[in-house]
Amino acid sequence: MEQFWNLRYSEDGFAYGEQPNVFFAQQINKLQKGSIILPCEGEGRNAVYAASLGWRANALDTSEVGKIKAMALAKKNNVNIDYIIADINSVSYPENSVDVVAFIYAHFAPESRIDIHRKAIGWLKKGGRIILEAFNVLQLQNNSGGPKNISQLYTEKLLLDDFKSLKIELLQTEQTELQEGKYHVGKADIIRFIGVKI
Repeated sequence: MEQFWNLRYSEDGFAYGEQPNVFFAQQINKLQKGSIILPCEGEGRNAVYAASLGWRANALDTSEVGKIKAMALAKKNNVNIDYIIADINSVSYPENSVDVVAFIYAHFAPESRIDIHRKAIGWLKKGGRIILEAFNVLQLQNNSGGPKNISQLYTEKLLLDDFKSLKIELLQTEQTELQEGKYHVGKADIIRFIGVKI
């Protein structure tokens, strides 16, 4: 997968645009600024946006090319982000250390997803939030992006199970029109989730 993402991010322009995901931006705009971890952050659009609001943005991805473009985007916007090249299955952040972990179109193999989500809960301070937007299982009928393997797509039950220790603030499945670069365009079936560590 690392090679896949390096090839995609080597193309001209930003694969998913330079602007943040709309739902992500709406949610962090409501919160008091703090520290945030963004796994699978690619070319950095969400981390750069968070940093522009004064958040301490920690991005991670396996793509060296993604990091180069993210750092260029940060420089263009006159902000600093901390971006590490790492496999999320092996990366470690301190327990109870951040205010938000945001999974924006971060899709995982089922054998690792549960552990990744459990680790993310551990990274959160009490009162911290998981913010997630991703494709749900109905996305297989669309051509607007996302994995073609149903096991990597989300359902409400799956998220309720993975994040059962959190207080659920939002969980909704909906259809939307994506306009995020050239790889997230058109009708999309998505799921949105917010959970708070109690």
